Amino acid sequence: MNKCFLIGNLTRDPELKTTASGISVCNFTLAITRRFSNQQGEREADFLPVVVWRTQAENCAKYLRKGSQVAVSGSIQ
Repeated sequence: MNKCFLIGNLTRDPELKTTASGISVCNFTLAITRRFSNQQGEREADFLPVVVWRTQAENCAKYLRKGSQVAVSGSIQ
């Protein structure tokens, strides 16, 4: 089973595109801050690219902006 739940902030505005067959696809990067600090006392972050398709892609482009906190549910590829 390949299922993940991520909560983080967008690093930039989502980018909406349309495929040659007319399907909407939206790309954005999610910054997820780790719960614990490193040895220097700094909290590190992981940056994960996210791809959303069809109607959900259009909704992401319409409502999300840089800095928005979002929860993503999906599979890792």
